[in-house]
Amino acid sequence: MQNPQHEPGSEKRLMLVFVLTFVVMLAFQPLLKKYFPQPVAPPPQQSQPAQSQPAAPAAAATVAPAVVTPASGVTKQAASETETVIENDLYRITFTNRGAQVKSWILKKFDNEAQNGLLDLVNPPAAEKYGYPLSLWTYDESVRNRLSSALYLASREGKQTSPTTITFEYADQDLAVRKTFSFDNTYVVKIETSVTYKGTVAAALPAWPSGFGDQVTPAFWAAGAIDYQFNKNIERLPLKKISGGATLPGPFHWAGPTDLYFVAVFIPDDPATATMVTLHNPLSVVRDPQKDSKDMMNVDVLGAAVGNLHGPTTERVFVGPKELETLEKVSVPGVTGADSDLNGLVDFGWWGIIAKPLFVWLKWTYRHVVGNWGWAIVLQTLIISLALLPLRITQMKSMLKMQRVAPQIKAIQERYKKYSLRDPRKAPMNEEISALYKKEGVNPAGGCLPMLIQFPFLIAYYRMLGAVLDLRHAHWLWIHDLSAAEPFPYILPVLMVVSMLIVQKMTPQAGMDPAQQKMMTVMMPLMMGFIFFRLAAGLNLYYAEANLISIAQQAVMNRTSLGREMREMMAKRARKKDK
Repeated sequence: MQNPQHEPGSEKRLMLVFVLTFVVMLAFQPLLKKYFPQPVAPPPQQSQPAQSQPAAPAAAATVAPAVVTPASGVTKQAASETETVIENDLYRITFTNRGAQVKSWILKKFDNEAQNGLLDLVNPPAAEKYGYPLSLWTYDESVRNRLSSALYLASREGKQTSPTTITFEYADQDLAVRKTFSFDNTYVVKIETSVTYKGTVAAALPAWPSGFGDQVTPAFWAAGAIDYQFNKNIERLPLKKISGGATLPGPFHWAGPTDLYFVAVFIPDDPATATMVTLHNPLSVVRDPQKDSKDMMNVDVLGAAVGNLHGPTTERVFVGPKELETLEKVSVPGVTGADSDLNGLVDFGWWGIIAKPLFVWLKWTYRHVVGNWGWAIVLQTLIISLALLPLRITQMKSMLKMQRVAPQIKAIQERYKKYSLRDPRKAPMNEEISALYKKEGVNPAGGCLPMLIQFPFLIAYYRMLGAVLDLRHAHWLWIHDLSAAEPFPYILPVLMVVSMLIVQKMTPQAGMDPAQQKMMTVMMPLMMGFIFFRLAAGLNLYYAEANLISIAQQAVMNRTSLGREMREMMAKRARKKDK
């Protein structure tokens, strides 16, 4: 999922730069490309067809809410609209008895810079048009409208403090509804709903239909998705794969709409009876809310309704932040082959095996050592760079060995140059070169090893900064948000490019012509700068600091006997090229 605080396509461009850079480096090393057998790349893994989900485990015994059936001539409805406010240390939820739905869901621990106040997860423009949270969704639009406009009788009114329970009831000649919400001191709300229409049970699902309140720009709307899980299988549906009104049969352990930082996922008491209806609607919004502009554009509003189509619904809903510590405290019973909580909502991507431990380590450093996310990144980068120092030494040794055998390689090349590449008589050349490499203990790929090792850390940092809520609006020195791109004058991106130029200049490249090395010294940093100036400031901080540490390491290594020998051989080769 793309980080809306970054430019569209930035992740693809980052991957493209690394691929192109690596290809260019190989192309400029003829000894590796022409004379050493290249390992065969494994074929890309084919995506496995979705396996049928196993039968849901037997649900724990629960007491289903009673089906409400209207008695002849009996009605239940309020005379006027009233509000009930449920509050604890985490949220302040405002219910209206019109539709027995939520008008405001404020998270007290999170701010919304666009609103200059606390974050309200209800998005007013979208909710007014497509429905408020915890409304009931039905296939029959006329019944849906009645459910959302009726004045319910509320068991409690005014301000209430959790733990508490509130029940809304409505009945007329052919429709009867009961909605019960139970609150504790967490982000989880217990939901029990029952609807009958003309004497039969109606399929009416609790819904979160209209996105989130932090979606104030088109990019943040584009980050919306719908996630669901059954046992170890987690599916993340992006915008282009979500149809409005589509029915996805369960079983589900949890399911619901998400955005980059917040979620509203339903946790059915009985996964086997759960069904989800996906909601996808258009909305016209201002392109740039920070400017007084009439420039409008259409965005996609995502939502979902989850419940039991064949009877009363009993479930919980988690409405809150995608914080690992918070999600891990929410119990999801009956899960097989995966954690019994909601931590799967945080998507670290392909590099999660590295990104998640990096974040856990970073958060520990923030909490117990420095107390600032920026300084935590600085300290973590220092430790990672020092840990990779042995690989840098190995890289220099590999380069030196390559330089030492270069004359022998050239002699072998001269003996076979009269044969074409397709001539069978040229095949022994590779065998001789391989034997020489083995005899001298040369690994032609050794010079690339540090880059290959650092690459997963770089991508993991990118994914981590784009997935975790903790670095949202995190300050460091002049940086106001480490999870977003640094504004002009782009101090960290410029420092990253300059430091990378110096590293390239100081580091000898075995098997590469000096003229080619000069070109790479400039080309690679400029390509990286083109990508990084719009990526997260925290990522630029990590990479710039890693380069500065590399400069110090390389300066020391260039003064060792190994470094002096390496540079003398490179200089000697350059003098020969000039003659």
